[in-house]
Amino acid sequence: MQQTRQAARQRRRRRRLMVGTTTGLVVTGLLVCLAMSMQPDRKEDAGRAPATTVANSQETDPSALPEKKKSPTPSPSKVSASPSAGAKKPKASASPSGTPSSTSPGKTFTTSSLAGRIRDKVTYPGVATVYKAGVGDGACSYGPSGDMMIAAMNTTDYETSKACGAYILVRAADGASVTVRITNECPLPCAPGQLDLSEQAFAKLAPVSTGRIAIAWSLVSPSSSGTISIRYKNGSSPYWCGVQAIGHRNPLARLEVSTGGGWRQLTRTDYNYFLSPDGSGCGKAIRLTDIYGEQLTINGIALRPDVVQSTGVQFARH
Repeated sequence: MQQTRQAARQRRRRRRLMVGTTTGLVVTGLLVCLAMSMQPDRKEDAGRAPATTVANSQETDPSALPEKKKSPTPSPSKVSASPSAGAKKPKASASPSGTPSSTSPGKTFTTSSLAGRIRDKVTYPGVATVYKAGVGDGACSYGPSGDMMIAAMNTTDYETSKACGAYILVRAADGASVTVRITNECPLPCAPGQLDLSEQAFAKLAPVSTGRIAIAWSLVSPSSSGTISIRYKNGSSPYWCGVQAIGHRNPLARLEVSTGGGWRQLTRTDYNYFLSPDGSGCGKAIRLTDIYGEQLTINGIALRPDVVQSTGVQFARH
């Protein structure tokens, strides 16, 4: 009887434990659910990540992207060269330039290598200004001029008097033109390509009051220019002399004098005389060479200072 009672008590104890365990599990589950419901939403945190990071982490299939268009590159054979100024006269430009216009490949100058900056068959852009030329004398030391269609060449193109005596055809943008002879130098600020025209010459292109115009100019070989003359400088003697050629049709490249050992080339000055500092060749035969290579030998010129002596010869026209 007593054993029966003990067994009944043990059964009741096991039921209480089972109920408590079940209740505890239920309560624990409720607490876990409650705790999870109170945590921040993880999807929301993921959405706050920097967009660059997300983008960088993605792999993109290159074939899915639109193809970039390459900028068109012209074929070298289709690139057209600018027309050469030597083959075609350019329009006059207000910005002066002393650089000779280039010519197309295969075209050659008739001017020999004796020419300086000013060459045949080349058109030079520049500007024309105006000055009071007085009697027409200037840096070239020619003295008074009977023809006032004259001009002063900028220092760069004057080139230590190589431009002296050159005949220049000057054209304005409207088509007006005038031919002038270089008798003077236009110092700085005259720019390369610039011509300073006498008032009489400038008036052939535009009113003198204009003062400055765009031009294009080129070397010419005039049809009539008389004959060449020779003058010895003041102070010349058998021991020192300066020699000058006047009235040559084409620019002068060299002046030589005859000596016991042959021909001696004299040094040119910026005032357009050729000097023999030791008197060698003074009063002897003179040989002139123009920029085309033509040579004229002149005899019989006496050593008479500051006297213009005619030679009766002239360079050929080009």
